[in-house]
Amino acid sequence: MGPHFLSPNLSDYTQKQRKKKKMSSATPALPPSLFTNGSLSSPQNISKTDLNSFVKVSDPGGFKWRLVIAYDGTKFAGWQYQESPPTVQSMLEKALTQITKLQRKELHLVGAGRTDAGVHAWGQVAHFVTPFNYTTLDSIHAALNGLLPQDIRVREIGAAVPEFHARFSCRSKVYRYQIYSDTFMDPFQRHFAYHTAYKLNACKMREAAQHFVGKHDFSAFANATREDGVPDPLKTISRFDVIEMGSLLHLEVEGSGFMYRQVRNMVALLIQVGKEALDSDIVPMILETKDRRELAKYTLPAPPHGLCLLSVKYKEDHLQLPPDCPLTSFGRHHTITKCKLPFY
Repeated sequence: MGPHFLSPNLSDYTQKQRKKKKMSSATPALPPSLFTNGSLSSPQNISKTDLNSFVKVSDPGGFKWRLVIAYDGTKFAGWQYQESPPTVQSMLEKALTQITKLQRKELHLVGAGRTDAGVHAWGQVAHFVTPFNYTTLDSIHAALNGLLPQDIRVREIGAAVPEFHARFSCRSKVYRYQIYSDTFMDPFQRHFAYHTAYKLNACKMREAAQHFVGKHDFSAFANATREDGVPDPLKTISRFDVIEMGSLLHLEVEGSGFMYRQVRNMVALLIQVGKEALDSDIVPMILETKDRRELAKYTLPAPPHGLCLLSVKYKEDHLQLPPDCPLTSFGRHHTITKCKLPFY
């Protein structure tokens, strides 16, 4: 069981209401003093004065917060919430409910992209809402990373304008797929890159990748999904780079949006081109068919562990900070003012 926390004095009116209804929903973020070596310490370390500086009085419109999240997706069943097996969203909501004392449905947590099981992220973006405002975000930032497992980290937390939506305000997303092309796999890359013992022809792959650039109907490169009904197959790819870094190949693609498993299917075809099993003109030929069964004749989707959501780009006006908001938190460095070890 987690520790119980003192509630702050918000106003005389709020105190009266609290006595009547024993409200506890406006409990602030846990201050950094709660954590010792990444674990929660005794709540006796918190003073009422400390807590009063973290939360402002509730606003009828509520407050929206933007998160930038990195995670190693190896052990998770993707981003989207489900009770079991664990997902990134479920772990994040669990931490947020402990900190805010809100129910998960009250948080309205939404992610920019619903990454599959085993897929990683460096720049996943999400937003959630609270009925109260914070005067500082450093403490809630430290609390989140203290409660989350080590393979999930919140890189940034900031206030967002009401118009901002992690998914619908998105202008483009950038994905990277890593391929390790050598006779044996580097053990330090095994969770983050797909291994092939073939020596891939990067020039051929680069030539084929350019056929994806532009606005196309990507029906032939999308797996069926029940969640979004019939998605719009017209997507715009602004760039598709093939970057050689020794034995590592980075396939970096930026687009207005991607259909279910579209990136992994595009990568899988490029791998076949890199093996010189297919010519680069196979790409426009399959695009033209608009038929997923046509791609299945040549390749299966590339494995998920090589894929990473690098970043999500947004409309500039939706990234403006609202008035009277706390500074965005990028985490705090620890400092030392005195050496604790004596010199001999």
